[in-house]
Amino acid sequence: MSRPQRLIELLAALQTRRRTTAEALAEELGVSTRTVLRDVRALVDAGIPVLTERGKYGGISLLPGDQADLSKLTTGEADLLRAVGLDLDRARQLGGEAAARSALRKLTSRRQPPPARDELPLALTDVIAIDNRPWFGDEAPLPDVAALVRDVRTARRLRIVYRRSGEASARELVVDPYGLLQRGGRWYLVADRDGRPRMFALSRLLRWAVLDDARRLRAGADLAGTARELGEALERREHVVVTARVDVASLDLARRILGARLRTVGEPGEDGRAEVTVAYGHTDAVRQLLQFGEHIEVVAPKAARRLVERLATGLARTHTG
Repeated sequence: MSRPQRLIELLAALQTRRRTTAEALAEELGVSTRTVLRDVRALVDAGIPVLTERGKYGGISLLPGDQADLSKLTTGEADLLRAVGLDLDRARQLGGEAAARSALRKLTSRRQPPPARDELPLALTDVIAIDNRPWFGDEAPLPDVAALVRDVRTARRLRIVYRRSGEASARELVVDPYGLLQRGGRWYLVADRDGRPRMFALSRLLRWAVLDDARRLRAGADLAGTARELGEALERREHVVVTARVDVASLDLARRILGARLRTVGEPGEDGRAEVTVAYGHTDAVRQLLQFGEHIEVVAPKAARRLVERLATGLARTHTG
């Protein structure tokens, strides 16, 4: 793959994901990490809003917005960029300077050509700060991730000791590992258990051992596809849709806490509350709404409302006196 074509492929890869790493991009493009970093610098120098952050929580990302959208390019512009990359001199030699400038204008500015570099006194990193660490303290301690990666690379089965969320004790399981996934700042072991895909949070993985048997994965399955399958299934799972009324002043907090579970938000009523719907995998998960205290009223279904009433009564009894 030529460098001009690689630059476009790099931009396309950044456009399809919120955050990635130089290592992941290097593997996808078939080049070295150093080459990826040079290409990223070329995109930044051309005015495309790419951010690179160092450290444990770092990565490479494209600023959200309608800039750097390859779908805005005509077929001719896209083909030209694949041939010359971001080099206007080469485009001029090929008689395509106007098309190249038009393409770069679409990728770097909504309404006007990108300003000259001397018109931008501040670097992008001077005006954007990104911190992907979790709020309110450090993450739960992790096992030796590098050692686990090494053992997964043996392509053998693992015997793990794992504590499921909400359970006090751990269980011993035999799994067929695909690999490790980092999502939302958290690490997971992706593996089949009894032929079914699962994600195991490393923060609750107590220990593991490599077995002699080769791993037995589902036919045609791989790490990327299985991780995507599990993520989509988790986000789709909505066996229970809870309707509630929330104080308008608490809506921003609800969006932060509930995330994708918050499906709809209605218009505020005269009582200062808005009707919302929240999707859960089971009724018992409505416990999450207790943190809104008196600022929320669960309306339906009846089972969810009765559960909140029972929990609130228990809390009042515990704290009385």
